[in-house]
Amino acid sequence: MTLTLDCLGRPCPVPVIELARALPGVEVGQTVTVLSDDPAAGPDLAAWCRMRGQAFEGGTGSSWTVRRLV
Repeated sequence: MTLTLDCLGRPCPVPVIELARALPGVEVGQTVTVLSDDPAAGPDLAAWCRMRGQAFEGGTGSSWTVRRLV
């Protein structure tokens, strides 16, 4: 199961904030797809994952995937 967060049209840090709010409801091993057209979203999400011990699985354009590890 993958949860999708639609943050299109919303500037950073909104995608990171929405991910942080949603992640507790996601089981370990599942993924969250974050949709964002802000160019800073990919690097911001990757940095947040490093700080929080989650797996940033990358993405392209406006779709980014995070896997919950803890």
